[in-house]
Amino acid sequence: MALLPEVPRGDTAEHEAAKISTPTIALAERLRVVLLRTSHPGNIGASARAMRTMGLRRLVLVAPDRFPDPEAEAMASGASELLAEAEVGTELAAALFDVHFAFGTTARRRGVSIPFLAPREAAAEALRRVRAGQRVAVVFGNERTGLENEELALCQAAVMIPANPEYPSLNLAQAVQILCYELRMAALAQEQQASPFPARRDPPATIAEFEGLMAHLARYLERIDFHKGRSPKTVLLRIRRMLQRAELDRREVRILRGILSDSERLLGD
Repeated sequence: MALLPEVPRGDTAEHEAAKISTPTIALAERLRVVLLRTSHPGNIGASARAMRTMGLRRLVLVAPDRFPDPEAEAMASGASELLAEAEVGTELAAALFDVHFAFGTTARRRGVSIPFLAPREAAAEALRRVRAGQRVAVVFGNERTGLENEELALCQAAVMIPANPEYPSLNLAQAVQILCYELRMAALAQEQQASPFPARRDPPATIAEFEGLMAHLARYLERIDFHKGRSPKTVLLRIRRMLQRAELDRREVRILRGILSDSERLLGD
């Protein structure tokens, strides 16, 4: 457990943006979950567990009723490290002093002039900001009353979970889990977009190398009378398309041409 610092840190958003990291690492490093005036210590532990399952690790507690507490440890169920490293303070403003953008969660629309977003929209915006080097917070209020209007006003956007209007009651840890899940899914989707194919160890074949293979294959098929007097055009076109889909690398082209060359030697003159 650490006390919140009273003065801003010396690092800057520009410095952090220069660090190379994946979307999931950026979230873990630059996004904090802030629990405000939590009344039940078990919800703190369960929230820490929800965070850890989604790869988040920075937990900030503002004016909790009871912390540390054995119930929080019990509900953390393997996420005790997050509780040990949690930052604890008495004022929301202090918890957000070095944050560039904060999302406040709420169960209903308020008279606060900030954007109201769905969890998926908020996750996409949070990810965009942490990848730009910004520090971002997601703030959750007291279990019974949520965030007060003046607390929500400290945030730049509000997040509303579209629960069943006939029974919109969500446990605090459940709400934390939903937001953390959306954050992780946004990060994983971006990682897959950045690298949709497995990395190659060998460079891809050039057009010239590929065409050399195709010419070699055409000669070989003629030599073994594969076409039986029919036009080779259709067969070679199908083979070309098949090999193009494979996106051969240089080594693979050499292997295939080696097979053709060895077969030609076995055929003799």
